[in-house]
Amino acid sequence: MTDNANVADLMQRMAFVEKRIRTLVDVRRAGDPQPDDPFRGLYLTDEAVDQLFQAESDARWRVLDLDELDRTAVTGEGPDVTGPATPSLRLPALARTCGLSSLDVELLLVALASDLDVRFEQLFGYLNDDVTRRRPSAGVSLALCGVPLSSASGRERLTSGPLVEAGLLVLDDSDRPFPGRAVRIPDRVVSHLIGSDQPDTILAGVVVNAPIVAWGDGSALARALQSGSGLCYLREPPTGSGILTALDALRRSGLDGLVLDLELLCRLPDPVGAARAAAREARLRSCGLVPSPVEAVGVTPEVLSALRPHPLPLILVGSSPWDPRWSPDPPLLVDIPASTAAERSRLWSEAFHGVPLSFDPGQATTSFLMRPSQVPRAASSAQQQSRLTSDGVVTVEHVRAGARSENGSALQRLARRIEPRVGWDDLVLPLPTRTALMEVAARGRHRERVLGEWSMRPGGGRGLGVAALFAGDSGTGKTMAAEVVAGDLGLDLYVVDLSTLVDKYIGETEKNLDRIFTAAAGVNGVLLFDEADAVFGKRSEVKDAHDRYANVESAYLLQRMESFDGLAILATNLRSNIDDAFTRRLDVLVDFPLPDAPHRLALWRSCLAPLPTVGPLDLEFCSTAFDLSGGGIRSAAVTAAYLAADRDGAVSMTEVVKAVQREYRKLGRLCLEQEFGRYHSLLA
Repeated sequence: MTDNANVADLMQRMAFVEKRIRTLVDVRRAGDPQPDDPFRGLYLTDEAVDQLFQAESDARWRVLDLDELDRTAVTGEGPDVTGPATPSLRLPALARTCGLSSLDVELLLVALASDLDVRFEQLFGYLNDDVTRRRPSAGVSLALCGVPLSSASGRERLTSGPLVEAGLLVLDDSDRPFPGRAVRIPDRVVSHLIGSDQPDTILAGVVVNAPIVAWGDGSALARALQSGSGLCYLREPPTGSGILTALDALRRSGLDGLVLDLELLCRLPDPVGAARAAAREARLRSCGLVPSPVEAVGVTPEVLSALRPHPLPLILVGSSPWDPRWSPDPPLLVDIPASTAAERSRLWSEAFHGVPLSFDPGQATTSFLMRPSQVPRAASSAQQQSRLTSDGVVTVEHVRAGARSENGSALQRLARRIEPRVGWDDLVLPLPTRTALMEVAARGRHRERVLGEWSMRPGGGRGLGVAALFAGDSGTGKTMAAEVVAGDLGLDLYVVDLSTLVDKYIGETEKNLDRIFTAAAGVNGVLLFDEADAVFGKRSEVKDAHDRYANVESAYLLQRMESFDGLAILATNLRSNIDDAFTRRLDVLVDFPLPDAPHRLALWRSCLAPLPTVGPLDLEFCSTAFDLSGGGIRSAAVTAAYLAADRDGAVSMTEVVKAVQREYRKLGRLCLEQEFGRYHSLLA
């Protein structure tokens, strides 16, 4: 039905409302003590006051004597407004959804009159005996509907009835006596009745577009909804989608779904008012309400109470266990299953339907734990990225960049994000170390299949995470190796800053750790704890309160690591300081030894390769004579580059030897002539 049909239906009903107004105006005129006074309604004469005292009752509040034929003409459905009606017309549909009686519909139409026809503004000013008040008052509204002021049920319709509970009608001027209070319809309700679907401005950004993704089976939930379950809570895993399941269940029940971003709603200045507007929007559209995530409400259950769009269902979505403080009514609890890698691979293929690809996007993103609703958005982002290239072909890097674009920004406020720029060819490590690093990457890539689908880590609330320990002296390549692993998986590297983590006050370190792990749960990335022994140290014998709380911190970390679903790497220079309980829970332990002469030679060549050189560089001598770590060699190469740039030349053996000298000074080592050999004279 078009908007014109809704307007025509309302105007047809308004014709009968106007007839009632004309009749009530005639009644008031008959007993008006000052009908010709142009300033009536602004003052009272002595004669008018005397007439009020002489009258047994105020004739101005006389109600109309309405017959059944008149009521049928206004409501359009006879005494039972919930009876059959044209389903396309919005007013009858709204009446059925909100359980409005014939009297409710009449009151709604009276309040609507001034918004549809400006003539009624002056008429209501006359009936209110106040030309400045252009809306119907409670007394006038009841009189036009044939209800006396002494009717308790009539008053309840304007104070706490279905119209008020549904947010369809507002009684203003609470400081006035009841008969003089203005009856008003919110602008959103008016616009809906005349055919608009634009939500209330307070909900801008809060109402999100419902994702159209073929995933999830909501048949069981649909049966529960049809059986009368009005409050449901869907708990979703990191790779599941409660929203998609809820929408599928609502479609099976013949309803649409209104999806809300509960985090944005709770950040508004008036979240309870916004929640009431959302519940009203659900009633106007006759659809179920799907807010997510429920954890955003914290300990303010008033928001959830205001969201109830009774009699329509409220389906809450979150990832935490249900908190009874959120609602006094027990909800229907549903655990959403996790999506499988095969299901997400199918979604990737559907998202890239018709786009020529030389690889399997599902296989390229096996290391990403994503919700089904995120896959189409990530695929769209990948296609946007491909437009930067000349050929416009979607590559593996574009797909991975699209997947990373679904990461939240919460972790970036707690850790430093590094986009990997190095690969396996940049690592110069012994074969056992490289093999162990490849195992870390393999575990990160296939953890969902092994730990999830194959259930190789059952029970105990354990997550799908992988934890590795990188142990070795400073400068042996631990941080670079973590970057290589992250790059191989297509993930970003997040380095935790211990200065924001450790706190001298008891309990604060645990809170900071919880924030980091919570933020990391929604991010596909590699979490690196550098200098991890400062946080993951050994528990000691309890001799005083400090020891006890230090042990509590370590115990908390043990529990939190087990429930973590991501990839965590702990890097330390002092492996012996790591608690044995942490070591047992580690999946891979990688030792980084100091490089021997052949590896130092490879490091020198790799670090100096990008630089312009002049003359022969005796790198074989450097690798055998100077016992430096990989980090020391890289630092010396950078120093040599600066020395060459300062004299606007290329790197020669002179710059290399001087750079080694400066590195020795940093390490507190002596520059002995026998160690520098024939190049010692270059230090002069």
